[in-house]
Amino acid sequence: MKNRIVKKIMRTVLLVLVGAAVIGTFYFLWKKAQPVITVYEIVTPTNDTIQTKTVATGNVEPRYEVLIKPQISGIISELTKEAGQMIKEGEIIARIKVIPEMVQLNSAESRVNVAEISLKQVEEVYQRDEQLFKSGVISKEDFEASKSSFLKAQEERDNAQSALEIIRDGIAKNSKVASTTQIRSTITGMILDVPVKVGNSVIQSNNFNDGTTIAAVANMNDMIFKGNVDETEIGRIHEGMPIKLTVGAMESATFNAVLEYVSPKGVEKNGAIQFEIKAAVSIPDQTFIRAGYSANAEIVLKRAENVLTIPESCVEFSGDSAFVQIVKQETPEQKFEKKYVKTGLSDGIKIEIKEGVTTSDKIRGAAIDPNKKS
Repeated sequence: MKNRIVKKIMRTVLLVLVGAAVIGTFYFLWKKAQPVITVYEIVTPTNDTIQTKTVATGNVEPRYEVLIKPQISGIISELTKEAGQMIKEGEIIARIKVIPEMVQLNSAESRVNVAEISLKQVEEVYQRDEQLFKSGVISKEDFEASKSSFLKAQEERDNAQSALEIIRDGIAKNSKVASTTQIRSTITGMILDVPVKVGNSVIQSNNFNDGTTIAAVANMNDMIFKGNVDETEIGRIHEGMPIKLTVGAMESATFNAVLEYVSPKGVEKNGAIQFEIKAAVSIPDQTFIRAGYSANAEIVLKRAENVLTIPESCVEFSGDSAFVQIVKQETPEQKFEKKYVKTGLSDGIKIEIKEGVTTSDKIRGAAIDPNKKS
């Protein structure tokens, strides 16, 4: 008896579950067959400013950076300045101790000795001829020839002595020019780098060698931006264009600059052709920009002020034509009408509308996601 009751209950439950599944399936299919009503955002045209721009990456550098090089080879014996200090033209940066080549030094010493011997011999002849001339034994012409030989011998001895001093000390004692062992700045500015240390050997600058750099000096009040622009943008920029410069290392501080150079020749970098540009940077007083700071230059290519704009996503393009959907009814169901418009400048987000709509029109925007939480 109990088994019969249990079976009856199980059969009833099973029928209820099957019935519920059938009803649920029919409801799901009915719900899915219902038309989906898409609700769109409503956009109103506004007057705004649109500008297109390109960004060039690069560095801020001094316009003129001078490398100070020695005019004589030797060893750094003293450094009087260090990087970061200001220096005036003519101030001493370093001193060099000359290490003469033994062959040249020996040859110079030998030349001095020979000149001394020659001078001593000529001097004795001159003194004898002077006495003979006073006694009337020789003519004035012979005496003047003897005197000329004596003066030439003196000059030869002095030249030999000066050559020895230059080889041994770097400068002759009777020289009127500054010692080449003292390395002086050729401009007024800031010392950016001193790549040598006391005890380092340095090579003089000549026609066959650039020489060792003692220091790099630059005028930090005259800075320029050096960057690169892609070939797709280079045709739209020109000298004299204003630039907004952003220096990331200075908490994204911005500076005004003026484009003053566009390279006529491109260089391939990472598979793209890049053109170098230079811009003069206007630096406010009390602001210090270090050489080599990386910066981004924002160049405005085109600008349209106080023009009618809408989001570019609202515009539909078909060939050479552009359309928007004008709102004809908002409730209970949105209805739209396609309307032709004439577009202008676009920055990728907003687009200028020259003809077709006014600020009183309402335009269909993007679809609203019903599952998106507000």
